[in-house]
Amino acid sequence: MKLLAVYFLLLVLPTQWEPDFENAKKLARENHQLILLNFSGSDWCGPCMVTRKDYFDSDVFSAMAKSHLVMVNADFPRKKKNIPSADVVKRNEALADQYNKQGMFPFTLLLDADGKVIKTWSGKPGVSPEQFTAEVKAICDAHK
Repeated sequence: MKLLAVYFLLLVLPTQWEPDFENAKKLARENHQLILLNFSGSDWCGPCMVTRKDYFDSDVFSAMAKSHLVMVNADFPRKKKNIPSADVVKRNEALADQYNKQGMFPFTLLLDADGKVIKTWSGKPGVSPEQFTAEVKAICDAHK
């Protein structure tokens, strides 16, 4: 019964985002997974909010991500109440300097465990959440 409860929680809990990119690379290496790095403006960017809600937080994507991805969100909110700690801002800016020099939002990348870019998406994906999930899973499966 306990096992069933744990399994149920894994299915209904939203996707977990790793706050530290270096730790994400370590986890990806250890678990033979890819890294999904998403640049967002969570409190001002409409397409970012839609991408998060309709794609990353969808049941189908969350279930796939748990076994295939380490998720990292570099968020750049504008409202004072949502601005993260100085350390998080610094880490996100460093990620943007390396992976998002044009400052696109949303901007999503699939990376290997060494941080090498495999695939990018600019803006909200132009396909359904199910198609996006299938595409990401196929790329992950090809890199195992």
